[in-house]
Amino acid sequence: MPASPIRKLVPFSDAAKERGVHVYHLNIGQPDIETPPFAMAAVRDFNDKVIKYSHSAGNLSYRKRLCQYYHEIGIEVTPDDIIVTQGASEALLFVFETIMDPDDEVIIPEPFYANYNGFAQTAGVKVKPIFSSIENGFALPPIADFEKVITPHTKAIMICNPNNPTGYLYSKEELEVLKQLALKYDLYLIADEVYREFCYDGSKHTSLMHLSGIEDNVIMIDSVSKRYSACGIRVGRLVTKNKEVITTAMKFAQARLSPPSLGQVAAEAVLDTPKSYFGEVVDEYQGRRDTVVEGLKQIEGAYCPIPKGAFYIVAHLPIDNSETFCKWMLTDFSYEGKTVMMAPACGFYSTPNLGTQEVRISYCLCKEDLKDAMRILKEALKVYPGRKI
Repeated sequence: MPASPIRKLVPFSDAAKERGVHVYHLNIGQPDIETPPFAMAAVRDFNDKVIKYSHSAGNLSYRKRLCQYYHEIGIEVTPDDIIVTQGASEALLFVFETIMDPDDEVIIPEPFYANYNGFAQTAGVKVKPIFSSIENGFALPPIADFEKVITPHTKAIMICNPNNPTGYLYSKEELEVLKQLALKYDLYLIADEVYREFCYDGSKHTSLMHLSGIEDNVIMIDSVSKRYSACGIRVGRLVTKNKEVITTAMKFAQARLSPPSLGQVAAEAVLDTPKSYFGEVVDEYQGRRDTVVEGLKQIEGAYCPIPKGAFYIVAHLPIDNSETFCKWMLTDFSYEGKTVMMAPACGFYSTPNLGTQEVRISYCLCKEDLKDAMRILKEALKVYPGRKI
């Protein structure tokens, strides 16, 4: 099981804090925005005498409410098309175990969310990475690159849209290209869409479930965590119109009994959040993104694409090795009693030796903290022993 590049350096950040150093956590996508009060109130008002198992697919009342949510964004599904899970992580693990046997293959553009590697390892599945470059903003790689790695064991193509870790937002045209590829080779398309609401500069999100003529091939992974700043309730879902996939995934859902009961209480209630909430949150995140991008522009040798979604940036830094540098920031460096924790981007690539000069920055902190963190990063790079010009 690979270690998480997002969390593996936590012991060093803990030690830095013990020394009295203030650590700006830009390593993890933990929003500081308050969870909508509807979720908190629902848990406080919960008055059942017993916290029971829910249905293995999730509470029917919650799945019905989710259908209303999807209807409002142009996706028509029924409660029977949804399995509620313990976070999007469990949903993806169920998908891997459902549609692939050991040694089957899933194609994923890299860099990608690091835990995909862990889920694939757990399921005995092989990840076939396709390189996407920071030089063109991490756009979808050429279809020829996908076709080169397709074998009889290839069962699926997976994307995260908007992307973690890059913030790239795939266009409808790019999704149509993937659709044609999936139809040509009869592959599943897995869409991790947990950051759907977070699109910037007027950009609009297109779901793979918006595409016609490919309904049985598409499986969507979704979650409450980031959308409503409720990561700790651990409620996600698997959504597909493919009945065979649902039937098989339900065997895994039944084996783990049920998703979190109180988590579903909060997740159902949070759907009462008005749409104005997202307008305010998106504006805030866009401002935070701009703060980080502007800060990176002030650092000689650093550059990054401007992400259109999610709340992450992958930045190139003038360093020898991103893991060494991120560790050094915690063990050997502080400026005015402060330092910055980032995730080495090499951990988001499946191919060895990629991302060694890149870091993932999460802009989940307030703009003032992000501005200070970029100032500290600039000072660190002036004295880092492994700086490369």
